[in-house]
Amino acid sequence: MSMNSDSLAKEPSALQQRRQANMFLVRLQWLVILLLIAALLWFFISQQRFERSINERLQSNEQVVSRLNEMDDRIFAMSQQTLPEPRVAASSQAQNQLDLLRIQIQAADRLLADNNESAAIDLLRGLHWQLSQSSNEIAPALTVVIKQSLMKDIERLQARSSQPSPWQLQNLAIQNIQEFLHSYQRPARVTDAPNTSANDVSVTRKELIIHEVIMTLNLASQASNMREKDQLIGYLRQARKQLQTLVDTSASKSVTDNKNAQTTNNAASKQNNNQTKSAPHNIAEVVDWLDRLIATAPQSTPLLTTQILDKPKR
Repeated sequence: MSMNSDSLAKEPSALQQRRQANMFLVRLQWLVILLLIAALLWFFISQQRFERSINERLQSNEQVVSRLNEMDDRIFAMSQQTLPEPRVAASSQAQNQLDLLRIQIQAADRLLADNNESAAIDLLRGLHWQLSQSSNEIAPALTVVIKQSLMKDIERLQARSSQPSPWQLQNLAIQNIQEFLHSYQRPARVTDAPNTSANDVSVTRKELIIHEVIMTLNLASQASNMREKDQLIGYLRQARKQLQTLVDTSASKSVTDNKNAQTTNNAASKQNNNQTKSAPHNIAEVVDWLDRLIATAPQSTPLLTTQILDKPKR
């Protein structure tokens, strides 16, 4: 009996067991509450991410739809242009094919204006293949002429794509001028520092003029990147006018004489190549370079096929 009483005394009482059960239940409830809070937070974060991804997709879809609408409007506007009737009588189907060919050639000209020569070459190849199909009802003689002009345009564009474009050469020459002006501007401040106050004013004026020329040449480079010939020439002339104040009359005359001699003896493309490989040595040479860049400003050459299809307009 004594042993049984000792074992019963060691076992927890009913009250203690009840307290332990209550503590366990409270802890279990808090654990469940924490899990629910964590689940709600995870659900809220995932919902926010899902909404953000949906909004980004909707915005991208809207941009694509707007671009497609713009392309449709452009194609519709191009198709609404009045096209001249060919001199030779043709069937309605042949006339439609000829009108569509003119629109596609206009698209190739636009690609060339945007400096996308590879896409223009692919489009011209597709037109050449299109004219070779049995469904082509354009007059055989005109088809042969158009196909020959397409091949000449493709060969010319392929040869031009393997070489730097005149716009790139123009930008390289402008960069060389800017690098010289930067290097020309730095030593002037060190050399003229011990001079009098009047010389300090002239040096400051020179540096301001050179800074303005560099900024103007930045605008000229941007115009060249955008293939805007008129703006390019305007900025180059403005830079030349700004630099002209730093050149005396005799230096300007020698620059003009050298320019006339070089333009009569050398081709414009060769002059541009020389400019991209060298650098000017003084302000007078910079003015000479600007004169040559103005005289040899790049200009777009229309496709031979465009000229052939535009002949009936005359």
